[in-house]
Amino acid sequence: MKENYRYSIEMKVRDYECDIQGVVNNANYQHYLEHARHEFLESIGGSFSQLHAQGIDPMVSKITLEYKRPLHGGDRFVVCINMERRGAKLVFLQDIYNLADNSLAVKGEVDTVCLKNGRLTRGEIFDEMFKDFFNKQE
Repeated sequence: MKENYRYSIEMKVRDYECDIQGVVNNANYQHYLEHARHEFLESIGGSFSQLHAQGIDPMVSKITLEYKRPLHGGDRFVVCINMERRGAKLVFLQDIYNLADNSLAVKGEVDTVCLKNGRLTRGEIFDEMFKDFFNKQE
């Protein structure tokens, strides 16, 4: 499964992330996806704080989530990432799988844009930020 993605990270559901029904509250899946994107950026030598200090702010412009099967307290899962460039946007295609049975829990699509010194750019920074990463994938 993970070999079909450009990056993946394993995590565990914490009890406080669950609602009264014992399943992960829907909003927490966005936290999982965001954490995976931050860890991915760190894995290639970057950080959002470094970028911000340079006046560069990648930002989420749209998120679409499809909930397939719920995760429960204590479940171990993996967040997997692929990326695409669509015009000025960098789109993260992220899936969450329950490791107990490799079932798909959530499919996510996260559109990001980039501001430089507070102004929307054409996303050139994405090409620079991920050039080595994409070259390894070809």
